[in-house]
Amino acid sequence: MSRRLRTEPVNLAGARWLRHPIWTQLRDGGWLDRRRVRAAATILLALQFAGFVFIVAGTHGWFERWIGPLTKPTTTDFVSFYAAGALANAGTPALAYDHAAHLAAEERVTAAGIEYQYFNYPPVLILLCAALATLPYLVAFILFEAATLGLYVVIATRILADRSGTAIVALLAFPIVFWNFGLGQNGFLTAGLFGAATLLVDRRPIVAGLLFGALCYKPQFGILVPLALAAAGQWRAFAAAAATVAVLVLASLALFGAATWQAFFAAAGASPAMYESGRILFAGMANPFGAARLLGAGPALAYGLQAAASLGAAAIVVVVWRRRLSLPTRAATLAAAAVVAAPLALLYDLMLASIAALWLIRDRDSPAAAAWEKVALAALFLMVLDGRGLAERWHIPAFPLAVLALFAIAGARSWREMAQRRVSLRAEQSNLGPREIAPLRSSQ
Repeated sequence: MSRRLRTEPVNLAGARWLRHPIWTQLRDGGWLDRRRVRAAATILLALQFAGFVFIVAGTHGWFERWIGPLTKPTTTDFVSFYAAGALANAGTPALAYDHAAHLAAEERVTAAGIEYQYFNYPPVLILLCAALATLPYLVAFILFEAATLGLYVVIATRILADRSGTAIVALLAFPIVFWNFGLGQNGFLTAGLFGAATLLVDRRPIVAGLLFGALCYKPQFGILVPLALAAAGQWRAFAAAAATVAVLVLASLALFGAATWQAFFAAAGASPAMYESGRILFAGMANPFGAARLLGAGPALAYGLQAAASLGAAAIVVVVWRRRLSLPTRAATLAAAAVVAAPLALLYDLMLASIAALWLIRDRDSPAAAAWEKVALAALFLMVLDGRGLAERWHIPAFPLAVLALFAIAGARSWREMAQRRVSLRAEQSNLGPREIAPLRSSQ
């Protein structure tokens, strides 16, 4: 009894603090109105753009007078795509998986002494790389990044059902946009295809399947798609996705030969050792495996944690899609789970995670949406602003934590939506009127 009396005042004080108007306003996100979002996004976009220009200028030696000459030539990940395409156009596509030959091709495009950029993609991506390599390198780079960024913005605004200047500025201010562009990566394309597929999966399932199938150039992000489509009984989308994969694989076989696929499988078999070693920085990884390795876990434990996360994500996706929840909830859960479950996900792959956030924002007025979600999503936006710095300086796995938190938000909304459906079902079965249904809803 005395112990209860001692702790009760503290608990009451804590409860009063949680009910304080200031805390309530912060939690509910009413202060994140359109005007403040536009102002903050504009400032952030300007700062990031200025930083981006400064980095580009510095890596091209424009500031040697103040910072000294560069110790070695620099490049981007895009050079690996371009070099693979150039090798294919020269009639030697299998050499894209030969490190020495591929590095020589990269150096021919840029300069001798650059750091090697690996090409561990399936040969289906070489179909695109070969087309890009017919253009001058810089033109190909700008065209690829600009076109895929445009695709992403179009799809993102469709998901949001908002094509205003505020929406576009906020999308462009997402920190991963600058990482993806600066690294010359394909995150815009991945997010654009995945987002478009989720937009169309109910209305045009065959087209959605074609888009899902086109993601086979990054197969780790398609692991959960067949499970979701099968659970929902979306067999036309399922068949279209499978057919698209088959056509792309056969096309690459016909153009590049079986030897190229054999070289890819050999390179893929050797790639785990590279990712385990830290050659690809753990600070830049965005999945549970990367978080575990950053925190000092050994490869076996990291793989075990990744397997557990992947299985958990798969189970939740199957339940959500089988229950035929609303499209925004299903799409958000699948997009977030795709990154969680991926055996390899790097920071620029958070463009795919943004698709999950966009679906959650679109359906923010749903009865299943919680008031605190808006603030949580804004916090995750800021977390990835210097996610790599947090990881390198403080060993905080900011990118994986952001992905897991996003998945948790989507999962929590799924749970609330299922609970509300159970309430509605019970109300219908008992023929209750609106006044009797309201207390049941509020109790969930």
